Amino acid sequence: MKIKYFYQQFISHISTIIVAFLILSLLFAHYVESLVYNNKAEELITYGENILMDLEQSRIGSEQILDEYEHVLAGRNIQFSLFDENLKTSIGGHRAEITLSKEEWNKILKGDPIVVKNDIKRFDKAVTFVLLPYFQNGTFLGGILLTSPISGSREMITKINQYLFYTVLIALVVSLFLSWILSKIHVNRIKRIQEATSMVSAGDYSVNIPSSNFDEIGELAEDFNKMVQKLKASKEEIESLENRRRQFMADVSHELRTPLTTISGVIEGLRNDMIPEEEKDRGLQLVSQETKRLIRLVNENLDYEKIRSNQVKLMKEDIQLIEVLEIIKDQLDILADEKNNRIIVEVDEDLFVYADYDRLMQILLNITKNSIQFTENGTIWLRGKASDKETIIEIEDTGIGIDPAEIEKIWHRFYKADLSRTSNPYGEFGLGLSIVKQLVNLHNGKIEVTSEKGKGTKFVIRFPIFAEM
Repeated sequence: MKIKYFYQQFISHISTIIVAFLILSLLFAHYVESLVYNNKAEELITYGENILMDLEQSRIGSEQILDEYEHVLAGRNIQFSLFDENLKTSIGGHRAEITLSKEEWNKILKGDPIVVKNDIKRFDKAVTFVLLPYFQNGTFLGGILLTSPISGSREMITKINQYLFYTVLIALVVSLFLSWILSKIHVNRIKRIQEATSMVSAGDYSVNIPSSNFDEIGELAEDFNKMVQKLKASKEEIESLENRRRQFMADVSHELRTPLTTISGVIEGLRNDMIPEEEKDRGLQLVSQETKRLIRLVNENLDYEKIRSNQVKLMKEDIQLIEVLEIIKDQLDILADEKNNRIIVEVDEDLFVYADYDRLMQILLNITKNSIQFTENGTIWLRGKASDKETIIEIEDTGIGIDPAEIEKIWHRFYKADLSRTSNPYGEFGLGLSIVKQLVNLHNGKIEVTSEKGKGTKFVIRFPIFAEM
């Protein structure tokens, strides 16, 4: 059987309150009843002791004292009478006998008073009575009996219980109202999370529910919001990867188709003697270039995956930076001259960098080629600096620059800053800078880019001076 959480909360609150009220009401009623009877008994004892003391000390007649007390106590609905050693007593001029149990008789003989709060057997009506013994020189001579009907006490107790009942009834009504409100609040908070969960399961990751640190439900809502944010980020990352995958497949298909078509055409021409003898060397050179281009595509992808899966082992050593930068300049001067660029090296001879030589060359070659690619009739600077804890390498150009909104995207795999380029001997697949980023991270270094459209780009690479412990 399914019971809504609201009713579970409501019933549990009300059940707890009702049980608590019942226990408190019973205890309070018992306490009030005991208090009323105890007060009545103490009153009777006090009057009895005063009567016995006055009779013992008074020099006037005992009849006069008894008449005075009878007149006073009658107004309080209390009767009294004296009894002898045989418990024979006179009440209103009549002789009567009081029947005591063995236990009560023993208490009287010991000098202890007998107090009965509610007695309906020994008298014509229910009364509270007190028996006070009287001794003279150690001899039991009798005592005094005081009685008071309990009807007045019962009326008082009934009245108190009545007020108590009304109080409990009002408290229950208020408790019902508060329990309903509290249960409704908690259930609504849970329903919001339930509705949000349904929206997330339907693919809506824009959900955000109010959260707090007030209780566990608020903390649950906060954790839920964090989960949704992570799911949203994951979804965006998946979509981005999927888009890049599609772009990569399109790029690879295009890049493969062009060289393969060229290679196929040249081979067919050679086989069918369609290429003149003087053009055969040029055709073979073209096939060789296109083959190398395909090999670069495969190698760059393999390199990237090796780096991402931590399969690359670095052999770090102290390397003289000027030597590395001069080698890069010498290797790329011809490529720079083709675009009327010049490469300038600015670094102290005694500056060293702690890195893997081959991977450092790969990093700097990739970035420098990228700078040459997007610079015409300009300058590329290769600089080296030192600080207390790191070696800083800067590669700056005066090229076309990058839109600041696009800077973070250049590290993505397969990203191309210029999608219009379809053929380029360096970095044409958009893998170069993503490999650079991974290699710098492997060196525990950092790489930053600043650029402005039309005013050039500056790469800053920071390598720690000492090995990480």
